Amino acid sequence: MKAAILEAAGQPLVIDQLTVSKPGPHEVLIRTAACGLCHSDLHFIEGAYPHPMPCVAGHEAAGIVEEVGSEVRTVKKGDAVVTCLSAFCGHCEFCVTGRMSLCLGGDTRRRPGEAPRLTRSSDGSVVNQMLNLSAFAEMMLIHEHACVAINPDMPLDRAAVIGCAVTTGAGTIFNACKVTPGETVAVIGCGGVGLATINAAKIAGAGRIIAADPMPEKRELAIKLGATDVIDALDPDAAKQIQEMTKGGVHHAIEAVGRPASGDLAVASLRRGGTATILGMMPLAHKVGLSAVDLLSGKKLQGAIMGGNHFPVDLPRLVDFYMRGLLDLDSIIAERIPLEGINEGFEKMKGGHAARSVIVFDQ
Repeated sequence: MKAAILEAAGQPLVIDQLTVSKPGPHEVLIRTAACGLCHSDLHFIEGAYPHPMPCVAGHEAAGIVEEVGSEVRTVKKGDAVVTCLSAFCGHCEFCVTGRMSLCLGGDTRRRPGEAPRLTRSSDGSVVNQMLNLSAFAEMMLIHEHACVAINPDMPLDRAAVIGCAVTTGAGTIFNACKVTPGETVAVIGCGGVGLATINAAKIAGAGRIIAADPMPEKRELAIKLGATDVIDALDPDAAKQIQEMTKGGVHHAIEAVGRPASGDLAVASLRRGGTATILGMMPLAHKVGLSAVDLLSGKKLQGAIMGGNHFPVDLPRLVDFYMRGLLDLDSIIAERIPLEGINEGFEKMKGGHAARSVIVFDQ
């Protein structure tokens, strides 16, 4: 199969032929239909986050089940599925207490000594799988707890972005923040995750949704997806503007880009008793904090990895939201590209002007 391989951090991805193993127990072989380019991938590509090389990145995907291994119970051949990097074991402390997105998923990967899932066709050398998925490839071999069957009428290019951006953004609103009708929300960063967060806040009935981003075109997209107000995130008075708009700050401030200054803006935008939620992948050594005065004001700070999702339940519901016209995935997708256009797609991402690029594979 054809795949985009990251040979070393800081280098362009290389299109090459890989061999994918046969499904083992609890494993599913999927023909990839579409995969979104996520800023999280870029962190690994640029070396900001470590990972064994060479590897195949990509984690926001949808496709069709080609084959299942023994013991698979959740999907079958021919199912349309969305994948999710929150592969869960089902029996650890986090899983049994309903916090599946925190599961480390050790039992969902092949053990040392077992045949690798991916090898190079030319010499049989191992190519590492990233985030349980490796979706920048024509096929994915994954654990059954890393995918969920969806409505077969759902367009798979739009279903793909549900796998990360929408699951993270919407999950944060519905699961981590539990936004109730009338509460105020500020979203800092209007990329794919931020736009999905805004759209979900609208669905949840947020009273005021303030979108902060330095790019005018992204602020326009934010309004289309449900923002009631927009501001320039780089304006020195951005926090003051949010405080004035909401007469004291927002109930929920959500950082969705991974910039230290954005985390600070989220905290500075809170009202008494408000909660700041950090979604973006910050520099590994960076710390976001609350002052003593913030703590005395009842303010809270939290992370929400992948939106605190319960993806086997959440993803089909998000698909239903799209099919009913509530979730606007069409506006989140800026362009559809072939696998060969992946490096150009990431270069565009660095410019920060567009929302989501989606690789569409020939079916």
